[in-house]
Amino acid sequence: MIKKNEKHTVDIIDQGIEGQGIAKIDGFTIFINGAIKGEKVNIVITKVLSSYAYGKILEIKEKSEFRRESDCVTYKRCGGCSLRHIDYKKTLEIKTEMVKNCLKKALNYIPIVNDCIGMESPLYYRNKLQYPIGVDNLGNPVMGVYANRTHEIIETKECLIQDEESQQIANCFFKLMVELNIKPYNESSRTGDIRHLIIRKGKKTNEVMVTIVTNTENVKEIETLVDKLTNEYESIKTIAQNINSKNTNVILGDKTKILYGSGYIEDYLGDYKFKISPVSFYQVNPIQTEVLYSKAVEYAELTGIETIFDLYCGIGTIGIFASDKAKKICGIEVIPEAIENAKENAKLNNVKNSEFLVGEVEELLPDLVKKEEADVVFIDPPRKGCEKTVLETLLEVKPKKIVYISCNPATLARDLSILCNKYEIKEVQPVDMFPYTSHCESVCVLERK
Repeated sequence: MIKKNEKHTVDIIDQGIEGQGIAKIDGFTIFINGAIKGEKVNIVITKVLSSYAYGKILEIKEKSEFRRESDCVTYKRCGGCSLRHIDYKKTLEIKTEMVKNCLKKALNYIPIVNDCIGMESPLYYRNKLQYPIGVDNLGNPVMGVYANRTHEIIETKECLIQDEESQQIANCFFKLMVELNIKPYNESSRTGDIRHLIIRKGKKTNEVMVTIVTNTENVKEIETLVDKLTNEYESIKTIAQNINSKNTNVILGDKTKILYGSGYIEDYLGDYKFKISPVSFYQVNPIQTEVLYSKAVEYAELTGIETIFDLYCGIGTIGIFASDKAKKICGIEVIPEAIENAKENAKLNNVKNSEFLVGEVEELLPDLVKKEEADVVFIDPPRKGCEKTVLETLLEVKPKKIVYISCNPATLARDLSILCNKYEIKEVQPVDMFPYTSHCESVCVLERK
């Protein structure tokens, strides 16, 4: 039996779904952060559970040819870019294998899985910066990212995957906040004002939106901070204040008010313009989003006569992206503000063949299919995948094609294992939406048997 604090020398035989190296000791699985398949490492066991354990590298005895020195000072503590110690092209291979392994486990076979499509330049790609603001152990204000699996904030002045101007604005905001003596949130005492800073940028329009998440609605000097920040950066088109006084890990609260500007920014995906509000879901890597959506539309093989259901439609991006090739688009999304954005985006792009409904997909879909028959269904669910009722309804109504966009290979595989009762999985295309992280987006096309 493996015990905590034991030391072992192990061979790394695989990569886990979160990017860790995997070793076996007498058949018992050990997950080791920072280890690469093919390496031999000395480890110490840090945690033991019933069916697996965690280990920490003490020394690398035999180094992988794909190991690279990390170029990020917070990499080891942050945990965000868990593959930053591996050659980028090799990370694409790891993600392809990750998708294949999940599918094999759920389906007992591997359908056609293409090589993961990467980025030419996997740096500064994120259009959304989201930093917690709090206090350090000495009570001093601090802004940055959470240390891996903790709520300790690591000071972060530069992040190699965040947009460069967004980081400059964040640093300026924090400096002004301290100068104006606006108090950071203290998670222990639940006092203070500023909890989070969210900066979103239109990569093609260069428009910036700043959202200040506060603990209370009335924050002294916040108007002065807004004036100084907008005078410093002309690219800031709007600033919002979101109020979240709950003791929760959820970042945004229910109330948002606009402090400056129109309350939204715009950006383009392909030829289509989209309005983005403080609460809108919008893919964080627009370059790879175009790759992903283009592949999804290609898989749909639209001829202009199809009715499309766009489930979990957000602000309508994928449906509008495909609208000129379809007869009708019908989107469903649970967030009312997102549906309002979707309707505005349809008007903005003169898309007249769309309809957007607000509500839970599992509640609205059964009634919708009674009124209208779908030729193609686009699904883009959250990480937890589809509710079983959604999958059951799809199996009942049997659209000709389902194009499933997934941000989680494990739940994609689980859902496909249900859908493949009546559908053939034609092809899966992984897309590297989040370079150097363990996350992998995929688009899969299924055809009715």
